[in-house]
Amino acid sequence: MTSFNSYFIDRSAAAKAVQLSLPMITAAMESRIAGESGFLYIVIMKPGTSAASSSFEEAILYEHAVGDREKWDADYAAFARAKAQVSWKTGLDGHVVQELKPHLLERGDTVLWGGIVLDDIVVGVSGADPWYDEAFAGTIAMCLRAQAKAGIAAARKTQLFLDAK
Repeated sequence: MTSFNSYFIDRSAAAKAVQLSLPMITAAMESRIAGESGFLYIVIMKPGTSAASSSFEEAILYEHAVGDREKWDADYAAFARAKAQVSWKTGLDGHVVQELKPHLLERGDTVLWGGIVLDDIVVGVSGADPWYDEAFAGTIAMCLRAQAKAGIAAARKTQLFLDAK
């Protein structure tokens, strides 16, 4: 299958978006304000990929765990991946699919929500209450989009075409 590679959003940018979001996420998870588990898992998909262009596994850009995985009481990674997959396949936030478009769900899809799509940036999160999973996913996606905007602004100052990195 063919693969799309965003010039501005790569694994390093995804890691940076997570790092920028972690102070808020960590505080919410430690205080249990966002849910009781105290753990969280994040999955970020490669922008521009789809089920037509790559497998789900190939389209995963970055994953990150919050909290000691040895102490997990559930498989938050599997849940986050499943949420990301529904959003990635449909191009819609998981809550939209679950509540308004359940006809888009296929056999094996999760009935959980906590994945978002922001301008073709897909992030799935699991471990908090679903509304906080969605908020954390949105925050990470916004930070990732901000990096792309900063990157294109900087590129326009020095080049007419994007060079090889």
